[in-house]
Amino acid sequence: MERPSITNIPIKVKVNGAEYERLVEPRLTLADFLREELGLTGTHLGCEHGVCGACTVLMNGASVRSCLTLAVQADGAELLTVEGLARGDQLHPLQEAFRTHHGLQCGFCTPGFLMVALEFLKSHPEPTADEILTAIGGNLCRCTGYQGIAAAVATAAQKLNG
Repeated sequence: MERPSITNIPIKVKVNGAEYERLVEPRLTLADFLREELGLTGTHLGCEHGVCGACTVLMNGASVRSCLTLAVQADGAELLTVEGLARGDQLHPLQEAFRTHHGLQCGFCTPGFLMVALEFLKSHPEPTADEILTAIGGNLCRCTGYQGIAAAVATAAQKLNG
């Protein structure tokens, strides 16, 4: 029995400030779109079940697991990936804080943590330690033990609030 052909669907997205139009298969995940179609490999694929958080990006300001989100669902959306945090050679305060506090080791989970923390700090500019731990609790890290990550988020909060 022959498989029916899949009709590609046109989408328009703004990613890290740049606009893109592409034809995509309806089943293409947002993570694969970002990595394979746009070459933005900072979004990592870990579990591909939405559990680990390595693939987290911001869609219209809210964090989404890009391994569970279809590219067609992002049509018309504004996306921010880890590549969009730094401004040229100037690291974002979160990135700088992760480096300062050793909030990364292998770095695989780091993009997802950065994106979750960015969204969190927009709504919690002066977070408590418990709020930070709750906010990052949905992302998994197998290297750091979370202390450096939590310290980095706290430092970034202070720096962002000036």
